Amino acid sequence: LATILISGVLLAVWTASTSISQEIEGRTAMTLLSKPINRRQFIVGKYVGILQAVLLLILPLVVAFCALIYFKVGYDAREQSKEIPEFFDLENMRPNMDRLLPVLQAIPPMFLVLCEIAVMAAVSVAISTRAPLVVNMTSSFAIFVIAHIAPVLVQQESGGLEPVRFVANLIAIALPGLEFFNTQTAVSTDTIVEPVYLGTAVLYCACYSTMAILLAFILFED
Repeated sequence: LATILISGVLLAVWTASTSISQEIEGRTAMTLLSKPINRRQFIVGKYVGILQAVLLLILPLVVAFCALIYFKVGYDAREQSKEIPEFFDLENMRPNMDRLLPVLQAIPPMFLVLCEIAVMAAVSVAISTRAPLVVNMTSSFAIFVIAHIAPVLVQQESGGLEPVRFVANLIAIALPGLEFFNTQTAVSTDTIVEPVYLGTAVLYCACYSTMAILLAFILFED
């Protein structure tokens, strides 16, 4: 899951930098905007294109990941000297449920990984309207790291100094709550991600991505 996440974030940030900031620097964007395309359509089109590229990368990785999980159930059973479940239930003409259940359990976390990439892509698009590639890559990486440790900072400073606590809460509110999408611990402890949590995370992804794209509209206006 971590490998899929990092690969998707790198692709999203890199694509946003090359397709927006470099087109602005090379005046290609000005040529596009001279056509019947407004600035908002330009930003939304770039963002949707980035998500399409990410999907083309993520979908094969997810399929391979699910296939390896399906195979790994038998491997773990062999390592623990347990009965190895069959690959296919010939009696009921369906995949073996002992192998299929871990695969189904890993699908919601994979979807949350995609939501996290969508949020980072929107943030990178907003930064790309004003910053070149190197600055965008550095800023996006810093936001990615700080946003993941922000909840820990808030908990650590809950009883500390007031200025430090204020800064920690400000960072946690302003930056995306990427830790909301991190359910790797739940997967490793055989905990199923509840539909309510999944729906709330998807709603948060939609709201924050929309806010980041609106910010990109403002930054790209001039």
